[in-house]
Amino acid sequence: MSKPKIVVLTGAGMSAESGLKTFRDANGLWEGHDVMEVASPQGFARNPELVLEFYNQRRRQLLEVSPNEGHLALAKLEQQFDVSIVTQNVDNLHEQAGSSHVVHLHGELFKVRSIWDENHVLEWKKDLVLGDLDPNGHQLRPHIVWFGEMVPMLETAAEITQQADVLIIIGTSMQVYPAASLIHYVDHQTPIYFVDPKPTVRASDFGKLTIIQKTAVEGVPPLVEALFNTWP
Repeated sequence: MSKPKIVVLTGAGMSAESGLKTFRDANGLWEGHDVMEVASPQGFARNPELVLEFYNQRRRQLLEVSPNEGHLALAKLEQQFDVSIVTQNVDNLHEQAGSSHVVHLHGELFKVRSIWDENHVLEWKKDLVLGDLDPNGHQLRPHIVWFGEMVPMLETAAEITQQADVLIIIGTSMQVYPAASLIHYVDHQTPIYFVDPKPTVRASDFGKLTIIQKTAVEGVPPLVEALFNTWP
């Protein structure tokens, strides 16, 4: 008998308690920069040094943090369920915690790619600077989906979400498209659990929605235990 399928959608709130900054303040600025300066193709064309250093800072920070209890609880789910995680986060904390099937919608901080050939992707944990080139002499860039770029893994994520017997949403407003569209790919009878201290949806918005108004660390471990007890 096949294991029940659990699909988990995670956003910045998933990793915040590991100490990762979300980088965006109340004014929508990232580290004091307009988002289009540091996370768009146009910004990279204008000032590549600024963009590279912005991501170098994030990469350095990621090297200093660890998965939190929420990440570890999700990895534990694989003992009893077929689990797929679709994350908007560019960190690798899900993988560090032990989750084996993670889809990164917005790219990965520990990877870089050629500006000429998007399929030339390298593992990369150090600083990336101008002059770091692919074998053909083209500059390397962060392996991140910037504003205005296609989200190549979206179709894969939609196909995975359609298979869900249970959908869990953690630490994301579900207000930013295209990621927010994924919730509409589950059957209206599929149980949905929304874990967030400031939920942006109401229980009446979807057929079988349970809101857990807690952080990832507070809310995910008890939910995982409840699922173990509910699904034999």
